[in-house]
Amino acid sequence: MSNLIVSASPHVSTNRTTRNIMLDVIIALLPATIAAGIIFGWRALAVVGITTVAAVISEYLFNLICKKEQTIGDLSAVVTGLLLGLNVPASLPLWQAALGSVMAVVVVKCLFGGIGQNFANPAIAARIFLLISFGDTMTAVVNPIWQEDMAVSSATPLGILSGQAGELPSYLDLFLGNHGGALGETCVLALLIGGIYLICRKVITWHTPVVFIGTVFVFSLLLGQDAIAQLLTGGLMIGAFFMATDYVTTPTTKWGKVIFGLGCGLITVVIRVYGGYPEGVSFSILLMNILTPYIEKWTRTKPFGGVKA
Repeated sequence: MSNLIVSASPHVSTNRTTRNIMLDVIIALLPATIAAGIIFGWRALAVVGITTVAAVISEYLFNLICKKEQTIGDLSAVVTGLLLGLNVPASLPLWQAALGSVMAVVVVKCLFGGIGQNFANPAIAARIFLLISFGDTMTAVVNPIWQEDMAVSSATPLGILSGQAGELPSYLDLFLGNHGGALGETCVLALLIGGIYLICRKVITWHTPVVFIGTVFVFSLLLGQDAIAQLLTGGLMIGAFFMATDYVTTPTTKWGKVIFGLGCGLITVVIRVYGGYPEGVSFSILLMNILTPYIEKWTRTKPFGGVKA
């Protein structure tokens, strides 16, 4: 009897495993990965490949050295590597890309106890680490391969919106990815396909992505910004669908997801408009990750007849 676990209803049985969920996320990231290869060429695929392989090897070696059960089979390290690779530019030195994966998997994930124990999204934390440590290479963004000056660094559309010199691409070019930027930030169409796939597969719910994107639109409009361009530039789409919906570091309640998305949207706009960085998505998600335990506590449902904690 001491082994029985008593909890409030409902009691739901599901065949969905961590591996199945991660496999769905990998499938959802494939359109953005393919688009990055088309837009930026083989160098983009090399960066994504390095971050993914380095993430898997890092987790394998950590478990081996610490004599822990191997967990690379759950595919969470693959997802972390893919997400990190899509959050950096094609011009990033490969050793820096690999170092980012080591930071994500070993420092942010494994040292905190592994999957389910990390306080922040590993890919987000690693991207910020790379941005702070290697600002020049992380912001040196090349143009698509079909442009004659492809090898020349230029301002991203988000940088142009924040005041850097350059001409903002059309909405259609922003939507299709015909501009410079991080690998997974450019083609909004590919990210929407992946996000809709995750919602249809019920891997994520609509609450956080829709509220996150809607908040950025509304507050950008109120502050006199080009609200549509704000939606189509930077890491908003990949952040909203793939990182602000992480099971471990974001709320599980419906109202918690709404609050999380609202907070991410507000912080993103404040950083974009008033901050020293043109992009605020990564910082907003990281800050809201820290608040997740409190949001979860404020929004959790009290069982019928239960005593409020």
